[in-house]
Amino acid sequence: MYLIVGLGNPEEEYKNTRHNMGFDTINKIAKELNIKVDKEKFEALYETSQIGDEKVILVKPQTYMNLSGESVVKFVNFYKIPLENVLIIHDDLDIEEGKIKIRKSGGPRNS
Repeated sequence: MYLIVGLGNPEEEYKNTRHNMGFDTINKIAKELNIKVDKEKFEALYETSQIGDEKVILVKPQTYMNLSGESVVKFVNFYKIPLENVLIIHDDLDIEEGKIKIRKSGGPRNS
């Protein structure tokens, strides 16, 4: 099982901004899977689906960026998801727009 979390802020003013690219990415994945991420649990919108042989949970925390970890931890603990199966999608002002960076741990100094 994988947890795929898109970070953003739930207010309308952030819609379609770079700051909400995590939400936008989850929406795009959901569209490809022909599902809606609209169930509510642990202060987040979520939905479960399959990608290949793997069950995935798509999550959009509704707690604002700075508190999103609280929601993510609840999903990880409830579903007993190994941390290596958690993917967090968010914006990073240190990365040129249109580029992506993949890393195993958080913090601006880690690569």
